Amino acid sequence: MYMAEFKLRFGNRKWYVRRIVEADSYEKAVELAKKYAELMNKGEVKWELADVYEAARPLMIGEEEIKKLE
Repeated sequence: MYMAEFKLRFGNRKWYVRRIVEADSYEKAVELAKKYAELMNKGEVKWELADVYEAARPLMIGEEEIKKLE
């Protein structure tokens, strides 16, 4: 499983969002994330792919994550 991070822009505003990407390889995940950003660019908000990385437990906060931070 992979996580894609996107930079969104609307006028002078900028923020980041993350999406889970289901893919068998890093290359496929990047391809899917780029396509997603391209398709999302049909509105006023501009989507840019910032990064794709492998994530074993994306967007989850549990005891394991808390222990890693302590």
